[in-house]
Amino acid sequence: MKFSLNVDHVATLRNARGETQPDPVTFALMAEQFGVDGIVVHLREDRRHINDRDVRLLRELITTKLDLEMAAEDEIIKIACELQPELATLVPEKRQELTTEGGLNVLDNLERLKDTIQELHSYNIPVSLFIEPDINQIDASADINADIIEIHTGNYANAPTVEEMIEEMERIRTAAKHAKRIGLGVNAGHGLNYNNMKEFTLIDEIDEVSIGQAVIARSIFVGIEKAIKEMSQLINTKIS
Repeated sequence: MKFSLNVDHVATLRNARGETQPDPVTFALMAEQFGVDGIVVHLREDRRHINDRDVRLLRELITTKLDLEMAAEDEIIKIACELQPELATLVPEKRQELTTEGGLNVLDNLERLKDTIQELHSYNIPVSLFIEPDINQIDASADINADIIEIHTGNYANAPTVEEMIEEMERIRTAAKHAKRIGLGVNAGHGLNYNNMKEFTLIDEIDEVSIGQAVIARSIFVGIEKAIKEMSQLINTKIS
């Protein structure tokens, strides 16, 4: 299972006082040196954390993989087509949210998403759709020619009881198996951390996880290298 690091919240900290540090680009380059498989950034319409300078420098400098999270909005699509990241992940976006709150409703936005995927594909950019672990949403993603789904794991991460966590994990497991069976790549992310990551090592169908805030928070206490290597070890050690 691969490990991509989302560096959005390094930019959040930088922007809190309008400073230039900490620099998410520098953080990303260091993370690559310590073993992550890719870098994830969400270029939002309001540029609340990652900005145009960040994505352009990342495109130029990183040597692993750039996963550009984005809404299916014309301005951002144009930037993605220009930069040609290794992956474009389409996500829902609301200005008032603190972070992405749930998966795309593919079924209700088929034509818009299909057109966006077609445009990104014309620039040879693979496309992932960030969705709930729902069979109907997965089938719709395949129907409009998505290459990958990223399963929203927030409901699992935020489950208030063990029973609900187990139930949500079963939904994720079923969804991952179904997506693989119909030819989609499978990523997962949102709310994953050092305490809840281990269960995902048992799902062979998940190709990659995207983790950000937990690693960035941990790095404040133990440093970037140790925070990344601790997470990498969790990801690559299957529980019995």
